[in-house]
Amino acid sequence: MRVSSTLSIYIGRQFLMCFLGVLIGLMAIVFLFDVIELLRRASILPNATLTAVVKLSLLKQPKLAQEMVPFVVLFATMIAFFRLTRTHELTVVRAAGVSVWQFLLPVVIDVLLIGTFVLAVLNPISAVLYGRYEELEAELFHGQSNLFAVSPNGVWLRQAEGATNSVVHAAHINPVSMTLDNVIVFTFQGEDKFLDRIDAASAELKNGYWLIRDADVITPGQPTQHEKEYKLSTEMTRERILDGFGSPETISFWDLPAFINMLEAAGFSATRHRLYFERSISGPLLLFAMVLIAATFSLRPPRRGGAVRLMVGGIAAGFLLFFLSNLVAALGQTGAVPVLLAAWAPAIVSTLLGLTMLLHLEDG
Repeated sequence: MRVSSTLSIYIGRQFLMCFLGVLIGLMAIVFLFDVIELLRRASILPNATLTAVVKLSLLKQPKLAQEMVPFVVLFATMIAFFRLTRTHELTVVRAAGVSVWQFLLPVVIDVLLIGTFVLAVLNPISAVLYGRYEELEAELFHGQSNLFAVSPNGVWLRQAEGATNSVVHAAHINPVSMTLDNVIVFTFQGEDKFLDRIDAASAELKNGYWLIRDADVITPGQPTQHEKEYKLSTEMTRERILDGFGSPETISFWDLPAFINMLEAAGFSATRHRLYFERSISGPLLLFAMVLIAATFSLRPPRRGGAVRLMVGGIAAGFLLFFLSNLVAALGQTGAVPVLLAAWAPAIVSTLLGLTMLLHLEDG
C-alpha cells in the first residue's frame, strides 16, 4: 500500500516537533551545568567574570549540540512513536495495511536531512566557535594563547620569554626527536620591535631551550654572525607541541582533508584527525541506526504492557552504543584498530542490529 503524503507529513512533523523540543531541553540543561562547572574553575581567578564564563559556554554549545544529536534523535523518535502508539494512531495506520518501513520513511528522511545539515553547516560553525573557545579558555585559565599553526609552507611556533617574543618557522618537524629542519627564527622586543633573525639547517628541543646548530644570526645594522651552536630559551615541551596543532573539533569538515595532508607533510601523525573525519561522514548512518533502535523499543502496542521498561531499554541501548563507539574510537586513535573500521563499525553494526530487530518485530 502506498503511504499518502498527508500521513508522511504528519509523522515527519511529529518527529521534528519532538526533535526540537528534546534538543532545546537538553541544550538548556547542558548549558546550565557547563556554566556551573566553568564558574567553579574560575572561582580562584581574579580576572574571570560571569560574562566571560557565559561567553565561553555559549561558544562551546554548537560543539556540544553536534555531539548530542544522536541522542536527541533517539529520544525524539521514541517519544514521537510512543505518543502515536498510545493514541492508537499507529494501530489504525498499521491496520490499514501500512508497514513499519513505510511510516518510518518520513522520519528517516528527516534524520538524513538533519545529519547532512549537521555535517555541512553546523560542523563548520562549531569548528570556528570551538576554536575561539579553546583560545579564550587557554588565556583565561592557563594564561597562554594558541602558539602553534600548520600551513602548506611548514610549521609555525610562537613563544614568549619575558618581553621577548620569537616566531619559529620550520619546513618539517620530527615528532620523535623534536628536531626542526630548515629553521627560521624571528625575534621581537614586545610585539613589533624587530631584534634579529636566525637561519639554520636544524634545531633540536632540549630541556628549556632550542639547540640551533650552524646558525646565522642577522641583526639590523650589524654584520651576520655565524654560531656553531645557538641556544634559544623556550618554555615549550614535546607534549605541548604535539597537543597544540589544532584539535580536529576546531577544524571545519570541509578543511580537514587539506589539514590532514599538511599535518602529515610536516611530520605529524594525523590519525586522530582522520578518525574524526570518517566519524563525521558516518554520522547520518548513525542517526539512521538510532531511528531503527528507537522504533524497536517504542512501537509495541500498549496492550503488551511494560511501556516504561521498553523506554528505559531503548535509552540504555543508546548509551551502550555511545560507550562502545567511543571505545572503538579510542582503539582507533592508538592504532590498535584501523581508522576506517573504528569510524564506521559502530554505525554499520548498529544499523544491522536495528534492521534485524525491526524485521523480527514486523515479520517475526
